[in-house]
Parts: sequence; structure tokens; C-alpha cells
Amino acid sequence: MSGLIDLLNSDLGKQIINGVSNQTGQPESKTADVLSMALPVLMGAMKKNASTPEGASNLMSAISNKHDGSILNNLSGLFDGGVDDSVMQDGNGILKHVLGAKQATVENTLSAKSGMDAGSIAQILKVAAPILMGVLGQQTRANNVNESDGITSLLGSMLGGQPKQNQSLITSLIDADGDGSVLDDVADMVLGSNKKKAGLGGLLGGIFGK
Repeated sequence: MSGLIDLLNSDLGKQIINGVSNQTGQPESKTADVLSMALPVLMGAMKKNASTPEGASNLMSAISNKHDGSILNNLSGLFDGGVDDSVMQDGNGILKHVLGAKQATVENTLSAKSGMDAGSIAQILKVAAPILMGVLGQQTRANNVNESDGITSLLGSMLGGQPKQNQSLITSLIDADGDGSVLDDVADMVLGSNKKKAGLGGLLGGIFGK
């Protein structure tokens, strides 16, 4: 599995979409749309946090101590009868750490973009966050990443190949001051030099212009 696009298109991704859909009572098609936007945004925020030595070390510690990928071994059990409160609380903690004060903005933006109510978006994010950490833990082991220096590269490779609308979404939400410091390696692949010219206003116009 090379990245998030591959994840959502895989059998594992379909199981995640189905389980999250049942958890929130939202249609699978809408749930898939939300996850296709939400997971890259969350991973983009993780990449930003890991851009400092302390942030990278904290992320590696969380992966080593708690999020080793074992959550993916029994997804049917995870979703059977509803996701356990401890998992939801874990997800909420991850969101607060990764998104901070931007959590409500991310939820409201995904709501506006998808047409799904913000309450359901919040529930989806709480379930998705521990699963995404599990995927990251699994990929960390698969790629023999055991130092904090390698985690940023892994995050970047998993984010690679995102469609243009996701690139704009990631950049506008995670790099809200428009200084271009976040995800340049990913965003430039799609937006190129126009990214800096367009600025935040242009990116937001692209998101909400449809």
C-alpha cells in the first residue's frame, strides 16, 4: 500500500468505509467522499506537526506505544455493535492534538464541501483518526522507519498523488496563514508555481467555487 488513495480503494478501505457508514448512519457513498477528503487533511496536519524534531519524536512515540497497526487486524470486531467509547475518546484526543484550534474549522469545511452535517463529520473524524494512526503504524513497520527523521518522508509519500481539490483543501486548512510552508513538496506537484500566486483567497475560492 503506497498511500491513502490506495488505502481507500483497497478491500481494507471498503471495510473502513462500510464500518464508519454504519457507525454514523450515513450513506456509504457520502462516507467515502468525506473520508477521501478527511484522511489527507489529518495526515497533512500530522506532517506539519512532525516537521519539528519534538513533533516527530512525539508521533514516533505514539506509534511505538499505542498505534502499532493492530487496530486493523479486527475491523469487523471494532465496528460490530458500534465503536467502543475508548476508541472514540482516543480519536478525539488525536484530533485535538493534531488539529488543535482548527478542529471545528476542519469539521465545518468538510461539512460544507460534502453536504453532510457537521455532527456526523465530527463522528467520522473520531473513528477515522485511530484507524489512520494504525495505518501509519503499519506502514512505519513495513518501511522500517524507526527514527523520527524518517516519519516526515513516510507521511509525504503516503500523501503523494492527491487530486487537486484535496491539495487545495489540505493547504488552505493546515496552512491557513498562506505562507506556503506546509506540504510544499506535495502541493507543488499539483499546483506548481501558481500556488504561491493564488494565495489563500484563490485556494478557498477553488474549494467553495463549485
